[in-house]
Amino acid sequence: MQKSIKTAEIIVSALPYIQKFRDKIFVIKYGGAAQIDENLKNDFARDVVLLSLVGIKVVIVHGGGKKINSILDKLEIKSEFVDGLRVTDEDAMEVVEMVLSGLINKEITALLNKHGAKAIGISGKDANMLKAKKLDDGKYGFVGDITDVKEDVIIKLLSDGFIPVIAPIATDDKANSYNINADLCASAVASKLKAEKIMFLTDTAGILDGEKNLISKLDERSISELKSSGVISGGMIPKVDAALECVKSGVKNAHIIDGRLPHSILLELFTDEGIGTMIR
Repeated sequence: MQKSIKTAEIIVSALPYIQKFRDKIFVIKYGGAAQIDENLKNDFARDVVLLSLVGIKVVIVHGGGKKINSILDKLEIKSEFVDGLRVTDEDAMEVVEMVLSGLINKEITALLNKHGAKAIGISGKDANMLKAKKLDDGKYGFVGDITDVKEDVIIKLLSDGFIPVIAPIATDDKANSYNINADLCASAVASKLKAEKIMFLTDTAGILDGEKNLISKLDERSISELKSSGVISGGMIPKVDAALECVKSGVKNAHIIDGRLPHSILLELFTDEGIGTMIR
């Protein structure tokens, strides 16, 4: 009986958040362990279905670096990273698009539908949704810099009750394909939609201070200080920059959360304490 009462209390405590976020748009960048571990994959799918059922409009942007690496290795296609970005030549681009738009995108879509969602998988090439140009004049090959997001496609899907699952592949006026960093893609989509929140699922607890304690809230000034002191460094810098850019573009809050924790999305959204770092 006590356990049942506790469960009811948890549900009731989430009610104010559910009421607050109903009909709002959330963009979730899905990647890391949450995209690989079978238990975490199913937890993620159930969390997204629950968000949808309580009236939150969810948009998912996914990565897939580990699977891309695996397929490139099998095909003996060389690939290297420069400045944290995969240098993508024409051969590698074919594999990147095949893996992201085909294999991974449809796997995520099918998993969501299995758990009761109404998900539909698309890439940025569909309806010219994501337009791009070569980043830094082609320094990274077919790695793209998003120049436009046609948000009407996404809004139409949301209004029809779908959960769009977006592969970060963009195109240009000549129908070339571009590999887009998934964090930056999610940021561009959330900014154009003026989403209520963007959530980055990572393989870290969030942003930690010098003593490895979680920093629950950050703003532009504190982020600048932490960068200068070296607390925010390496691969966390582009993620934080993407989150901050969203907030400056009209997204209410950005969250960097630990996707290795079961139901991390619900814990961050529907509890007073949260589990990650919120940037506002």
